[in-house]
Parts: sequence; structure tokens; C-alpha cells
Amino acid sequence: MSVARPIAAVLLASGIAACGGGSSTTPTPPPQTNPYTITIAAGGVVSPKDLTVPLGTRVLFMNNDSRRHDMASDDHPDHRDCPELNINPLNPGQSRESGNLVTARTCGYHDHDSPTDRNLQGSIIIR
Repeated sequence: MSVARPIAAVLLASGIAACGGGSSTTPTPPPQTNPYTITIAAGGVVSPKDLTVPLGTRVLFMNNDSRRHDMASDDHPDHRDCPELNINPLNPGQSRESGNLVTARTCGYHDHDSPTDRNLQGSIIIR
């Protein structure tokens, strides 16, 4: 019997273990979360209504309501005040980040489909 066969068997066995045959002891890190989050709760209420963030921040809008919401910057219907907040419609369970907020100012936002509903209005203060 040649020496090559036992070495090949050891290499094959260790290759199988490295490809998922064994268990990993390295835990999977939890997904990153955005500390600057505005949640649309069940019943269509944003929380927090007012949020202060540092320059360069992205804000995560999370829709936990049972209906679609189209969150956008003030003024309605043009949404020109802070275009970074025009994030497109969010279906139930969806979330999406705004663009980078790089100018110090206060940005109002609302649901384009319900622009006068005060429960779906708020502001982001960028400092």
C-alpha cells in the first residue's frame, strides 16, 4: 500500500468537514439595526414624531401597519423640502432608509396618500 492513499484520505476527510460537515463555533452576528428609525405603527401612527439626528445620517422608515404608506418630504404634493426623505411606498412589513441627510435643517415629512393626517406627520432635525 502506498503512502499517498492514507494522506489522500485524510485530506478528503478534512475537506468534507470544512465544507459544512462539522459544526461552526463562531456565532453569527445579529443584523445591524439603524438607531435612527421612524416606525409606522398599527393604526397608522408614526413614532417618534420628531427625531434629531447628526449630519450624514440615514433614517430608517419601518412600516408595521397593515396598509401601505408613501412617506415623503414636505411640501405636498411636490415633496421638495428634503428630497432625501422621498423613499417610495412601503408595503406592510417593509422598511427603507432615506438618503444621507447632509444639510443642517429641519425636515418635515408626511404620508403622501394621507397628507393631512397628523398621525402620519413628523419632523427630522438634522444637526
